[in-house]
Amino acid sequence: MSWDEKWRGFVEGRLDERQRAGLLRSLESLRPRSPVRVEREGEEDLLLFSSNDYLGLSGDPRVIEGVRDTIERYGLGPRGSPLICGYTILHEQLERRIAGWKGAESALLCPTGFAANLAVISGLADADSTIFSDELNHASIIDGCSLAKRGGATLEIYAHRDTEELERKLEACRTKRAMVVTDSVFSMDGDLAPLVELAELCERYGALFIVDEAHGGFVFGESGRGLAEEMGVTDRVDVHVGTLSKGAGGMGGFIATHTSLRTLLLNLGRSYIYSTAAPLSVIGGLLAAVDIVENDEEPRRRLWERVHQLGESLGSELVSPIVPIVIGDEDDAMAASELLRRRGIDVTAIRPPTVPEGTSRLRITLSAAHTAEDVERLVEALREVEV
Repeated sequence: MSWDEKWRGFVEGRLDERQRAGLLRSLESLRPRSPVRVEREGEEDLLLFSSNDYLGLSGDPRVIEGVRDTIERYGLGPRGSPLICGYTILHEQLERRIAGWKGAESALLCPTGFAANLAVISGLADADSTIFSDELNHASIIDGCSLAKRGGATLEIYAHRDTEELERKLEACRTKRAMVVTDSVFSMDGDLAPLVELAELCERYGALFIVDEAHGGFVFGESGRGLAEEMGVTDRVDVHVGTLSKGAGGMGGFIATHTSLRTLLLNLGRSYIYSTAAPLSVIGGLLAAVDIVENDEEPRRRLWERVHQLGESLGSELVSPIVPIVIGDEDDAMAASELLRRRGIDVTAIRPPTVPEGTSRLRITLSAAHTAEDVERLVEALREVEV
């Protein structure tokens, strides 16, 4: 395989730039042992505090059985994109389950949560629309906004969780339509969106309210429906976006919303239309996961026990299973991650551009699969990290 020297020089030059900046990423394979234990090359039994498997459902025997039964009945799948032949009775069943669980008229399954945000934002916004987005929203929302801008939409970024600035921007909006989009739980800081205040602003100014519950779904709320349920605004959200790869322990995303809006998105959402449907095997496991979330409170109870335990040990009030330890310098964050790894604790260092310059951090995530002893080991190792 050969390539032009100009392109080789360009690629290698960009890699060198990232290497010098301490930002070059690479892949390192691991061997999963359980939802919270892995092996990496040369190391045994690392305790994992980097996973988004908040309820530990990826290893739940009931979910595994759901996958096994589905494979035996239908094979691995998938067979095509949803609008061709990839939409099966199991996909339809899961959509109905999710819609009922979220209290929405209908739901649309997407291959990932990333694809769901792309479909919603780029599919709904046009030249007569303004999008109002929190400055710390996830990359999938940012990219959805970028696609919408290419289609003529106006984009306004408001300061993180700043409802006063958002109101000023909504007051100044001159397009026919407006939409406000926010994460419910912000993935790098673990803080919560002010959903009550945002719902009030959307109602006051007639804006469509879109909430991405990627890190809130299955974790917050009496029935695990997300932070919107916890804050009592489920019925005031127009579009619930969610992922099935975190709290549900599987793979995929969904949009729960009005029936007519769902129909529009399956016609205009390019990331939905041109993606292969989720494998039947995954759908079978997710149906089992939704059963667990609806009928078994124990995984959520264990998760929040671990959150409160870690908060007490750190002397802080944690509001989510995402716990950032901000180090600052990229190299220092990498050194802290390596120190923990030598102590048998796997916590990934997060660096720019994922987080702003000067805020490189350890991003700790907790799971219902962690034991109290696991958290004690983490706390003991963290005492050696200089923050």
